[in-house]
Amino acid sequence: MSELDGVPVLRNPVLIAAFEGWNDAADSASDAVGHLEDVWDALPFAAVDPDDYYDFQVNRPLVSIDEDGVRRITWPTTRVSIARLEHGDRDIVLVRGIEPNMRWRSFCEEIVALGQALKVTTVVTLGALLSDTPHSRPVRVTGNAPDEHTATALGVEQSRYEGPTGIVGVFADACTQAGWPAASFWAHVPHYAAQAPCPKATIALLHRVEDFLDIPIALGELPEEARAWEHGVDELAREDSEVADYVRALEDREPEAELPEASGDAIAREFERYLRHRGDPEG
Repeated sequence: MSELDGVPVLRNPVLIAAFEGWNDAADSASDAVGHLEDVWDALPFAAVDPDDYYDFQVNRPLVSIDEDGVRRITWPTTRVSIARLEHGDRDIVLVRGIEPNMRWRSFCEEIVALGQALKVTTVVTLGALLSDTPHSRPVRVTGNAPDEHTATALGVEQSRYEGPTGIVGVFADACTQAGWPAASFWAHVPHYAAQAPCPKATIALLHRVEDFLDIPIALGELPEEARAWEHGVDELAREDSEVADYVRALEDREPEAELPEASGDAIAREFERYLRHRGDPEG
């Protein structure tokens, strides 16, 4: 892990992580962390050595030419940045990268060691999965934690999942083994509209982070992009009768009680979010 500067002193820092790849349908989770980097003016702090974890025939480096005509190569890696927030009494450590191709345990140990040096107190991982859910509904986000005590403390469900996992699951487990409370939020992306990006799912994840941290997050142009995305999928359905029939079947099948806007708690959260953003034109 190469650090760009000395280890700073942070206020009660929360680490938020997302990784492109199997855990990140339509890049929804990594786009959420990328958005946080932008709106919080996060400063680059560290990066893992890509030679240790990536197969460059799978994740190839990119060549670009800057304004001066100089060719540069950008290597696939995982980067850590730090955001010092004006709201609240905590700072944020943001981890965004690509699911490694090898040595997952060492990869997680590096990030955990950096988190320990930064005195991280809580970890939030973000993911996105393909789901049989209609694009016309609010994007469902499920939250979980590995054990009952942590789930109760963080206000999420205890994870009951068994089966194959990705780097998000492995990293979350490493954080738990390190003694950190760790929550994970997953957006459910319609599988028939899985092409990146999916701004509607990114917004849903940002709302869950906003609720978890109890601080406002400016959305910028994301709401407009989400409306354009939904309109584009509507057009796809209109042009393909089989897709249209399938979407209607999903809408009919989904129980109203499970819709995010159907519960009193969800309505209360939306009202609190409105109060936080009142007067903020970008919220």
